[in-house]
Amino acid sequence: MNDELYMKRAIELAKKGTGFVNPNPLVGAVIVKDDVIIGEGYHEKYGELHAERNAIKNCSDSPEGATIYVTLEPCCHHGKTPPCTEAIIENGIKRVVVGALDVNPLVAGKGVQILRDHGIEVVTGVLADECTALNKVFNKYILKKRPYVVMKYAMTADGKIATDTGKSKWITCEESRKEVHVLRNKLMGIMVGVSTVIADDPMLNCRLDTPHRDPVRIICDTNLRTPLDSKVVQTADTFKTVIATASEDKDKLSQYEKKGCKIVNVPMNSEGIDLNILMEKLGDLGIDGILLEGGGTLNNSALRAHIVDEVHTFMAPKIFGGMGKSPVTGIGIDEPDEAIELTVTDISRIGDDLLIESEVKYKCSQE
Repeated sequence: MNDELYMKRAIELAKKGTGFVNPNPLVGAVIVKDDVIIGEGYHEKYGELHAERNAIKNCSDSPEGATIYVTLEPCCHHGKTPPCTEAIIENGIKRVVVGALDVNPLVAGKGVQILRDHGIEVVTGVLADECTALNKVFNKYILKKRPYVVMKYAMTADGKIATDTGKSKWITCEESRKEVHVLRNKLMGIMVGVSTVIADDPMLNCRLDTPHRDPVRIICDTNLRTPLDSKVVQTADTFKTVIATASEDKDKLSQYEKKGCKIVNVPMNSEGIDLNILMEKLGDLGIDGILLEGGGTLNNSALRAHIVDEVHTFMAPKIFGGMGKSPVTGIGIDEPDEAIELTVTDISRIGDDLLIESEVKYKCSQE
């Protein structure tokens, strides 16, 4: 039996839950009997059936004696749904092939042990790296209760995010702009600084033609400068909107709240509002992942605070020249060896643009 082949199919299924299961993990499952797939399923929506139970429900034949391939270790605790280990045991499945172990302390190897205690053969680590990569957001959130942050920006080949006059529409091609909305669907939150709201008056929603979820809009606004007539405020009763501020002006705060905005009070540090404390508070709100679409100032503060996990750079084959803005500003560094280093994980071509995906390597951990 080709374990990797069936696990690849389970990974494909898991991805179908993107944007709908947070803060739960993406999970796919395939049930095979006599080398024939008899059932498939994935975790489709938060609070609903898990992948294993969906696969069992969808079986065209009895799963008794079959093998189930699941991208993540089956859960063994009662949450919004019963444990998947119970469903596997009750349906007589004889073999379980697991991609990645669950880092959730409520599971973390216990699911595998329960299955083995019931005489079920369990194989772990099949396409483990691919299965783990499915849930980078979940893994950080479940262990640290902080959002996984992806910094995204579009720039020219000479590193500009705008012209000398501040104009940026459009640097990248239409295909790249659509990919940004795919990212907005993947992550629960989208964060910008108040300067972006003032300059561009963006909606910050997801505009895909396919079923999708709109992200929670997070505005970093130290002194409550977000215009009350801005799109984000005027549509706050439709799209969840958070204003993170250090202001204690009760009259102004109440005006935003009346529009439907949620106010999150955050103390200040030398960079503005304390982004690490903000991440803790957003984690408490259940936001497990954030797309950071900030300008150079907010991007610099986020990197200095060590809250950024990934950087997605959309690079267009254009040159602006001049003194246009760059993706990260601030005081900069004196020596090249002081740079924040990135590990490139993928480079892809989107239309005429390049998308470079990288993980951030900090020289020391943030306390």
